[in-house]
Amino acid sequence: MPAEFRGSYSVIVTPFSEDGSAIDTDALARFLDWQLESGVPGVIVLGTTGEFLTVTDEERTQLVEATVGHLAGRIPVLVGAMNASTPNAVRYAREAEALGADGLMIVPPYYYTPTEDEIFGYYRAIAEAVSLPIMLYNNPVTSNVDMSAQLVGKLARAFDNIRYIKEASMDVARVYDIVEETEGLLNVFAGERIVESFLLGAVGYVNPYGNYIPWASARIWDYLVAGRIEDAKRIQRLIGKLDHVIAEGHPTYGHQCYSKALAAAAGYPVGDVRPPLTTFAELGEEGRRRVAEITAVMAELDVLSDELEGAQADSLPRAATVATA
Repeated sequence: MPAEFRGSYSVIVTPFSEDGSAIDTDALARFLDWQLESGVPGVIVLGTTGEFLTVTDEERTQLVEATVGHLAGRIPVLVGAMNASTPNAVRYAREAEALGADGLMIVPPYYYTPTEDEIFGYYRAIAEAVSLPIMLYNNPVTSNVDMSAQLVGKLARAFDNIRYIKEASMDVARVYDIVEETEGLLNVFAGERIVESFLLGAVGYVNPYGNYIPWASARIWDYLVAGRIEDAKRIQRLIGKLDHVIAEGHPTYGHQCYSKALAAAAGYPVGDVRPPLTTFAELGEEGRRRVAEITAVMAELDVLSDELEGAQADSLPRAATVATA
């Protein structure tokens, strides 16, 4: 097994060409360099934020190969390998391992509302097919199933490479339940409530905000580990402020659409989202207004970063100088 995964891992967008017809590997390379410069400890591709449902198998191969190749072992790369079909999920997992990925993040089979036995069989097929560490992904909102701490414990005890979980059930107490149920065998990555999850035993955070505030959203975990809880809370309050602006819109606007618009506002254009998601261009004035509100918060985060880091902050990249959206 590789070194342990720890810290705030950016779950990154998939850069598309201007017309959305192809993966933009040049934009991807620039974006990954920004993640490295910002001190992000790892990235996850083909998650929900990465629009994994809208890419072809050929594009999936291209994206994983380009990401692994560009990062060249400097930070870990985890790959979303989920599918409603178990054989397809196994195939994606095997391919990610063959292409040099460091780990997998896998949500249960969606749409079917599978039983616990069916979920166990799905993960068993994947775990037995690869040697990579697997991060379970508990997201009841999108998968329509909520994996209990007991089921998660059963999976961790049964398979040596299931050692992580992204816990996004919206019940922060579940972090504690999983740590207790597995006696620390499973490493929990927060899906929300960053500070609270850390205090309950989480070891990392799957971070959609890394797409436009990578410096601040990576530092929050560094501060927590260093015991600077109040400093981490100050960053979290501002993250909550910008998240509220996004959440006021229609749910499908979500982190995919705004993450891409805000990455562009920070100087790293990555195209727009693919259908059926509403594109940022289609949002019109509403989108421009929300981006203006959020970029103001991003500027606040830069000021706070200067304050928290002192003189060192001048030499470290943060949210970047925000361009006019």
